[in-house]
Amino acid sequence: MPFNLGSYHYPQPVIVLAPMAGVSDLPFRRLCQQNGADYSTAEMISAKPELLHTAYSAARLQFDPDPRYPKIVQLVGGDAALLAEAALLMQAKGADIIDLNMGCPAKTVAKQQAGSALLADLRQVEKILAAVVRAVNIPVTLKTRLGYHDGQPVIAEVARIAEACGIAALAVHGRSRAQRYQGEADYTTIAAAKAKTRLPVIANGDIKSAEQAKTLLDRYGFDGLMIGRAALGDPWLFARCQALINGRDIPAAAKNTQIRAHLRDLHQHYGAQATAIARKHLHAYLRPHPDYPALRPAINHAAHLDAQLALIPR
Repeated sequence: MPFNLGSYHYPQPVIVLAPMAGVSDLPFRRLCQQNGADYSTAEMISAKPELLHTAYSAARLQFDPDPRYPKIVQLVGGDAALLAEAALLMQAKGADIIDLNMGCPAKTVAKQQAGSALLADLRQVEKILAAVVRAVNIPVTLKTRLGYHDGQPVIAEVARIAEACGIAALAVHGRSRAQRYQGEADYTTIAAAKAKTRLPVIANGDIKSAEQAKTLLDRYGFDGLMIGRAALGDPWLFARCQALINGRDIPAAAKNTQIRAHLRDLHQHYGAQATAIARKHLHAYLRPHPDYPALRPAINHAAHLDAQLALIPR
């Protein structure tokens, strides 16, 4: 069965990049898509009008013009009317898909009764999903967690609500809001929710290797997998997953050439702010290198693009 999101169609299972604040910017999304991610979602932005129209949000709303990849905007908030208005505005600005964030466990988000905090109030979840789906004529997807409290999953009910409201697909991080990123992702509970809905279900959390990805798909039959933190420093993970799952050879990748291209892309994208942002990626790329202990202080002190490029092994 194909995986359909509006006018975008993919063979199942899809392997996609998770939205991650401070990581999944345009340069990184572009790199992951070049290396096999079927699609990616931009960093979340707030639906509050005073935050939605800031330069900060505008910077997150930049997309690759390549028509092969949908422009997916992730909205976070707790007010159904504001989320619906924001979704309508994003559609007018060219978004292909709206993704609703009910998975972020950050305290700053939870204080606004948004993100994963919404899982404590399923009536508000239903109100939000229904309002946003009614407001736009593009697909609306949902990124969420197992539940609010540890050991008290509500994801099966969330899936039921999402399907009834017209949500197009569901991505589920296999932890509760209370767990944040502690413990292990619970794929069994995601699979139990999948068995009760016709929605495509994408599993997320702790996916670190192609072998693990294939095992999860074979065991649970998920419609896709969403890879997050493991892609930082290893965007080639998508290519390895696609190759193993689909019985293909792993495509050759000139990794150091791609790292240099990524650094250049970051500096072009961010300008004066790029050095600090690129530094984070450099650490992730070079951490597996046997000389990383010696490279680490050099990475921290590299103050411009040329200095950072000089650190990539030939």
